[in-house]
Amino acid sequence: MRRGVFFLVAGPAGVGKTTLLKRLLAEEKGVIKAVSVTTRKPRPGEVEGVAYYFWDTERFTNAVERNEFLEHAVVHEHHYGTPKGFIEERLARGVDVIKDIDVQGFAQIRQMEQYRYPRSVGIFVMPPSPEALIERLKGRGSEEANSLEVRIRNAEAEMARVREYDYQVVNDDLDRGLFELKAIRLAEHCRIRNSQS
Repeated sequence: MRRGVFFLVAGPAGVGKTTLLKRLLAEEKGVIKAVSVTTRKPRPGEVEGVAYYFWDTERFTNAVERNEFLEHAVVHEHHYGTPKGFIEERLARGVDVIKDIDVQGFAQIRQMEQYRYPRSVGIFVMPPSPEALIERLKGRGSEEANSLEVRIRNAEAEMARVREYDYQVVNDDLDRGLFELKAIRLAEHCRIRNSQS
């Protein structure tokens, strides 16, 4: 059986990654979203094993010590991590796994690949222009001035790292962006290689 492909999708806040991935998962067969672990409490409507796996801090820390995460970080005083077992089990069964990830997490996983983990496919979602991204962030109406400035600076730093990825998708038009994501997935399944190990 052919192994699944591990897709890592990054891009600045406000670029439309979440919307693109929701549509991809709804329309494509044989691909699932990677489910991360967090130590924060579930929000209303979040289901264990669907939104996240919700663990206490002790369990998370023990898993870090046993090297059970592909990558992990502390965000807003809560721990988040990508469990290796979840990813490996699905890939071994021939299922593609797609993960929405930040640039730091992407770099962590790519560093691990050099030593012991199967390859991933990095996709960076870009806005059509920096100005368009600023307008999208302002259009959310949920950002205070200081927070908006931080997000814009972070976005500029993230976009400067686009060459670290295998593919770039410019999300100017949602249908076009989705078409490009599907084309990347198809291309990876047509790639000639012995294995992903």
